[in-house]
Amino acid sequence: MNISEAKNSNSLVFKMSVPIFIELLLQMLVGNIDQIMIGHFNEIYVGAIGNANLIINLIIIVLSVMSVSTTVLISRYLGSKNIGKIAEVFNASIIALSFISILITIAIFVLAGPVFYWMQVPQNIFAETKTYLFIVGAFTIIQGFYMTYAAALRSYGFMKNVMLAAILMNTVNILGNFILINGFSIIPPLGVAGAAISTIISRLFGLVLMFYLFNKKTNIKISKKYLTPFPKDTMKNLLHIGVPSGAEELSYNLSQTVIMKFVNFFGTTVITTKVYCSILANFAYIYSIAISQASQIVVSYLIGSNNLKLANKRVWSTLIVSMVISLSITFLLYIFSDNIFGIFTKNPEILALGKKIIFVEFFLEIGRSINIVMVRCLIAVEDVKFPAYMCIFSAWTFGVGFGYIFGIVMDMGLVGIWIGMAMDECIRGFILILRFRTLSWIKKVKKKRREEFYKLL
Repeated sequence: MNISEAKNSNSLVFKMSVPIFIELLLQMLVGNIDQIMIGHFNEIYVGAIGNANLIINLIIIVLSVMSVSTTVLISRYLGSKNIGKIAEVFNASIIALSFISILITIAIFVLAGPVFYWMQVPQNIFAETKTYLFIVGAFTIIQGFYMTYAAALRSYGFMKNVMLAAILMNTVNILGNFILINGFSIIPPLGVAGAAISTIISRLFGLVLMFYLFNKKTNIKISKKYLTPFPKDTMKNLLHIGVPSGAEELSYNLSQTVIMKFVNFFGTTVITTKVYCSILANFAYIYSIAISQASQIVVSYLIGSNNLKLANKRVWSTLIVSMVISLSITFLLYIFSDNIFGIFTKNPEILALGKKIIFVEFFLEIGRSINIVMVRCLIAVEDVKFPAYMCIFSAWTFGVGFGYIFGIVMDMGLVGIWIGMAMDECIRGFILILRFRTLSWIKKVKKKRREEFYKLL
């Protein structure tokens, strides 16, 4: 990326977002394919992987602390032509990630059982839920390294390479599922355990590809010299961006875990419906994530090159595109809901409840498309704490609180829980728009630039 490309940001963001979208879609399928394929093996096990994936998603959020920070800082240093800091950022990120991964793995084996008891995971899927989490969670560091290498490659603009790696990784996962879930030749059917093992094999394969592309496409070196003396300021910058954004996503996903506990009260049919609805919802907002990631890279680059007016314009353009695409996909999901749910199941209860949920999902996506874009872009412009505070307040007050009131107290079931989640997304999205329109982030950026200038004197 160069400054002339960044100034033509509409075309650039679209070109960057397409491979990111395909990559994210395939990464999502790595988890969702497990649920779909295990559903054909035994439908009740869909809930096992669905519950386990809630914890796995929390783990990925924690790991993303470093990958998000790495993306923003490398993009910013590329924009300011400060090439010497890029390798330092990456090496510091790898060290922090290794430490975090070890702690997460230990926590999984110690706390998984009590957490699943607290979540009220039904006894008929409890053992399989633990099995899936233990196998996937034991190799947390693989996912963390994959995300960090991919973040660096995206910052340099190599989205297509990351996308191709994701395609190959997903292919390995599907083939592994066919062999390990149902058994093949001398390999016995492994069910949920087979799905977990296949996921790990595919992620390891993806990491090998990332490492190869990283060494071939970038000039970043992994070396002790970038850590001696230890780069305290760089680590501080990584954590300054990563911790609030990680706390925001972590809080949100923890609230989703509590919501899943509510859903578990209603039995395996409602659990399965919730899992299928969540899979379909992913398709509605996944392009919003892609275009927000592309915009975050471009906005970070523009901030580094001091093009604040263009950065502001870029955010609003991204928001409009995100909402239009997300709502269009959700509308199609509602119109063809019976046919789409029919891919997963023929259960009439799931088909009927799923259609009601997708109707509410349309309103939820209005807020979610705003939140996805605004949070990423606020992080890029140095306003990292407010989105975290807002998410913590809104997700627990409206998503959890009103989800419980509507779903449990008023006996509206899964529909009531979804209404609470829609309230959270819409209220939070409206407030984040107001926050960005104040342009208070411009003062933060200018202050940061002055501080960096004085350090060079």
